[in-house]
Amino acid sequence: MRHLRIFVAVAEELHFSRAADRLGMAQPPLSQAVRRLEKDLGAELFDRSRRQVKLTPAGTVLLDEARELLLGEERLRTLTRRADEGESETLRAGVPPGTTVATLSLLLGACAEHYPGMSVDLQEITTDEQLRLIASGELDVGLVHQPVDVTGLRLGPEVRVELGVVLPRVSPLARLPEVALAELAGHDLVLLPRAQAPGWYDRILDTCRTEGYGPTGSRHASRPEVLLALVGAGHGVAFDQGPVAGKEPRVVWRPLSGRPLTQRTRAVWPAGRSSHPAAPHFAELAADVLARDRPATLHRDDGAPAETEPPRPWAVVYDEVAWRW
Repeated sequence: MRHLRIFVAVAEELHFSRAADRLGMAQPPLSQAVRRLEKDLGAELFDRSRRQVKLTPAGTVLLDEARELLLGEERLRTLTRRADEGESETLRAGVPPGTTVATLSLLLGACAEHYPGMSVDLQEITTDEQLRLIASGELDVGLVHQPVDVTGLRLGPEVRVELGVVLPRVSPLARLPEVALAELAGHDLVLLPRAQAPGWYDRILDTCRTEGYGPTGSRHASRPEVLLALVGAGHGVAFDQGPVAGKEPRVVWRPLSGRPLTQRTRAVWPAGRSSHPAAPHFAELAADVLARDRPATLHRDDGAPAETEPPRPWAVVYDEVAWRW
């Protein structure tokens, strides 16, 4: 593992001297470690024929694998330390910023009711940070907004919520029963910061452009309450759920024509035996709470309707088995 850490440093710096400085070691032993690794693997990892160091095809393949192995080692150390410190009964779970107090209360209450012996450390963390902490073993399970890279992760039930537009109450568009995205032309757009969920943020803007709405400007608000206040003050429009917008008297909520924006949320946790045994159960409870706390529409992962029978409040789908509630 030490040799892999040295290899990754050189591969990222593409300079032996800078890699040695980064690792706090002299260059000769660093070069020897790389040579020893190449000998053990039976392949040249770096092209040293020119003045600039470059990865060989074998080195390019090893780089991705080495990073995965180093993350796995970090997770193994974290899990072992937690077990030694008696923390295995605590589930460390992440939720997206902006999760309402009502949702958090329902989620904690459901965990206490169904698993009274389990302690839940609930943390408000952005989607990207949740994925990083799960990979390093510092978080057991997270609720993330799609789309995200789920390589190496298990997936819980997916909750889909169709979003509408939040408008100032005095806007002429507020008189319409529903609003097309193209009709928002000329309005600024108020969004949660991109860092909270980059994939979802980009999906919103791509959909707007596709539907003929190019925001004249954008503002960002980390909390739903601030987002609604900005809309109410005439600083733009926003996309949200109806119940959330109903808390601010200066705004109105209208459905979007064609329902082009669907927010997808699901729980993710590490694949393999190192995952926390309570993570799948938390994923089930979280999907149940999210669906009960908002007007959710659930579909199969292949895009087909969940079932063809009288509507239920929601249905959830695992990556392998469909569960009906």
